Amino acid sequence: MKSPEGKPPASPNPEAGKPAPEGTVERAVETASAISSEEQPFGRQGRPFNRRSPFFVGMMGAAGVATTYGVILLLGAIKDVLVLIGLGLFLAIGLDPAANWLVRHGMPRWASVLAIVVGALVLVGGFLALAIPVIVTQGAQFVHEVPTYLREATSHNTFIGRLNERFNLAHLVEQFGTGKGETALVGGVLGAGRVVVGAAASLVIVLVLTIYFLADLPRIKATVYRCVPNSRRPRAILISDDILGKVGGYVLGNLVTSLIAGVLTLIWLAIFHVPYALLLAIFVALMDLVPVVGSTIGGVVISLVALSVSFPVALATVGFVIAYRLLEDYLLVPHIMGKAVEVPGVVTLISVTIGAALLGIVGALIAIPVAAALRLVLREVAFPRLDRS
Repeated sequence: MKSPEGKPPASPNPEAGKPAPEGTVERAVETASAISSEEQPFGRQGRPFNRRSPFFVGMMGAAGVATTYGVILLLGAIKDVLVLIGLGLFLAIGLDPAANWLVRHGMPRWASVLAIVVGALVLVGGFLALAIPVIVTQGAQFVHEVPTYLREATSHNTFIGRLNERFNLAHLVEQFGTGKGETALVGGVLGAGRVVVGAAASLVIVLVLTIYFLADLPRIKATVYRCVPNSRRPRAILISDDILGKVGGYVLGNLVTSLIAGVLTLIWLAIFHVPYALLLAIFVALMDLVPVVGSTIGGVVISLVALSVSFPVALATVGFVIAYRLLEDYLLVPHIMGKAVEVPGVVTLISVTIGAALLGIVGALIAIPVAAALRLVLREVAFPRLDRS
């Protein structure tokens, strides 16, 4: 196109008429200097990518699948570590009400955490100092009495012998102890030692994580709350604090009820001279930490051991276990835990079953607080939105 005078129009860039220097780098340098200005030193932004193009959609989809698969592999590889971290955080949340109570009474946070840790160590150390000699004595007594138990188990004139003959208990015990069959616990002495060392290392890791989480829990909560949009932050804080309160009430209440179960079991077994009373009482207290099924398993074990005294004592022990279970379910738990965990019975049973299937004893232990948290979120967040929709 020519101008009215018949001349071609002037180029807007005075340098456009000059031939570009040879070479790709030289042309790129010339182009960069041409698009740079004071307002935009790096030039104008280019067009955004066409996110609807088949290539872009396919690449994003493939990247999403690859990322999801990598995250699944990563979580599977560090599952055991995540369980320890979760258990440490769970225990820290459970001990947080005690730390907050000390803080409200004038102690700084670090001093309250130190007091809780020292108190726990003193209690555990005192208990071990009293229990270890008795445990060693009863363990040696058990080893000494093993031949007698074996003779009773193979005799047709005793109750245990008739049970062994009917249910083949000796074969099951042999599989359990030698590492053969599906009921084996560990494969020999080396496997048992590995299990003990691993359990001790896991216990130390959980204790250290619990101390760190308990000391920094206010900062952790503040960081999590900042991830929530400001408009919804106050309500999120109220709901989260209520959930943490339920977890803390559940942990402390569960510890108290387990202590009561162990003490009452020790008194009962000592009255009827059932052997290994302290060992069995400790076992019952530990099993009572697991909701729903723990106290039942402990009751079955002490009833079987009571058979070594007499059949009437075993029946009386069964009655004691049933009576205590009713006492715990209908008196101790409602009064000690109160309304800290508002979970119906059927939800409790289902959540404990699922938790045990997923994470074993740890899953059963944290199942009820998790169910309480989900129930609160459904009641306060999901159900109101569904009602308005």
